[in-house]
Amino acid sequence: MNYNQIIMNYTTAPNLEDLEIIAQSVFETLPEEIAEYCEEMVLLVEEMADEVIESELDLDDPFDLLALYKSGKEISPGVERKNAKDDDCLMLFRRPILDMWCESYEDLTSIIRQIMIEELGRCFDFSDGEIDEMVRRHYQGAL
Repeated sequence: MNYNQIIMNYTTAPNLEDLEIIAQSVFETLPEEIAEYCEEMVLLVEEMADEVIESELDLDDPFDLLALYKSGKEISPGVERKNAKDDDCLMLFRRPILDMWCESYEDLTSIIRQIMIEELGRCFDFSDGEIDEMVRRHYQGAL
């Protein structure tokens, strides 16, 4: 199945494969400012954050976590790299995203796009204003 075959009128919730396809299509069209950092990054869609992530982030509610960028970006103590490498990945969490989708009545692809831009933007040190501008521009299709 590809992105064009997914019909957005679900009678059942989109499964992991559906969200992977949507996320991959969004990933391929990320704003250039972010995309240049993500050439070798892995994109994963998981059902929920696991217990290890919950513990590491001291989450009160795992439904609060929509995405997480995991990086192997520290080369040595105090020295970080700015580009994603093979061990870097962006994880999206299906259940919290679907809850957000149901509560907002927004387009699912737009929600995933916004989540990805915001998470990656924060991880690559973009300002809140820059992130907001990329989300707004990307949302309107002005890639």
